[in-house]
Amino acid sequence: MSPIFEWIFAQYEGTATHLIILEMVGVFFGFLSVWYSMRENILVFPTGIISTGIFVYILLVFGLLGDMLINAYYFAMSIYGWYVWTRKVDATHYIPITKASALEHKWSALLFGATVLFVLAVYVLFDKIDHWTAYVDSFTTAIFFVGMWLMARKKLENWIYWVIGDLISVPLYLYKGLIFTSFQYFLFTIIAIFGYLAWKKSLNKSPQTLLK
Repeated sequence: MSPIFEWIFAQYEGTATHLIILEMVGVFFGFLSVWYSMRENILVFPTGIISTGIFVYILLVFGLLGDMLINAYYFAMSIYGWYVWTRKVDATHYIPITKASALEHKWSALLFGATVLFVLAVYVLFDKIDHWTAYVDSFTTAIFFVGMWLMARKKLENWIYWVIGDLISVPLYLYKGLIFTSFQYFLFTIIAIFGYLAWKKSLNKSPQTLLK
């Protein structure tokens, strides 16, 4: 066996087989969700719901509370985003991609700060703040909370938050031993960059279809 594969599977020593399989399935649907988001395709939400539902369970088992909370939040925001994206501005056009307003930037800052404090409080409550990863987890959770909120509202800036959060998550999950998830975030970073460029081209254009 290749040394690379030996190293990857060594990280999963002692992990239940069903958790490994679930992680791979969750990664697959997570990848699909980000891909559909880049294409402004409504399938971003059902695929995202499947992925986040799986990861809520996995992360609960691993005791990664911040990551679990963000996936539960993703699950809820996917339902909200599904509703927002399917609203129409007229008989044949859906709401367009727009830039965040000054008020939305203020709400983003408030959401970021509140999320950091909330996640840290959860770690303290469950006596899990015994490692530096808890602080990084709280920071990335806040970044992704804002990114998901902006994405659900079809704001261009959501991709900036995804790029920053994904870049931090690649080495973080590698350190945690979730190799497939780390690889997922590496791919997410690349897609997020292209997503920003694609959405920028579609800025203020109202689509006639959400299945592309």
